[in-house]
Amino acid sequence: MRRLALTGGIGTGKSRVAARLRQHGVPVVDADVLAREAVAPGTPGLRAVVDRFGPGVLREDGTLDRAALAAIVFPDPVARHELEALIHPIVRRLIETFFDTVPAGTPHAIAEIPLLFETGRERDFDAVIVVVCAPENQLVRVMARDGLSEDTASQRIAAQWPMARKRAHADYVVETDGTLDQTDAQVDRLVEQWRVTAP
Repeated sequence: MRRLALTGGIGTGKSRVAARLRQHGVPVVDADVLAREAVAPGTPGLRAVVDRFGPGVLREDGTLDRAALAAIVFPDPVARHELEALIHPIVRRLIETFFDTVPAGTPHAIAEIPLLFETGRERDFDAVIVVVCAPENQLVRVMARDGLSEDTASQRIAAQWPMARKRAHADYVVETDGTLDQTDAQVDRLVEQWRVTAP
């Protein structure tokens, strides 16, 4: 089985690409979903986050207030790295569990990891798919999706590697500036390429 990583900048369309891959029967796990599981109520991950960042990052119902936490860590690289040091090891173990449970004979399985390059994990995979779009489209998408101001959206984009740098490290690239159908068609061609070249 080839272990692949799917990554790209915030707002570039990774979720769309992942959904299309799943339609082709490719197992895909989302590191963001695992990160939420890692800080679910009652978990050691959530306790560690509260110990570090204080009770102000909790909602009244005891769940993590992701917006409050983001407001702390995105402007502060040191705080962001400290949060990553708490959560990433948990997520990494959960990703390994995912790969371990993929049925035997499955040709490809994919971990969607937004911060793949930033955390130096690209060498853990046989190949990397990078989802890209024009920077101006990325900014508009992040603002619209998350209801952020231009300054805040730009700050979150700047916290990741530049798109061109990620693209330069890709084994496969999916461009999402066109229509959704055009994005899907690129994924379709990619899956067909894997089938043709499979041992």
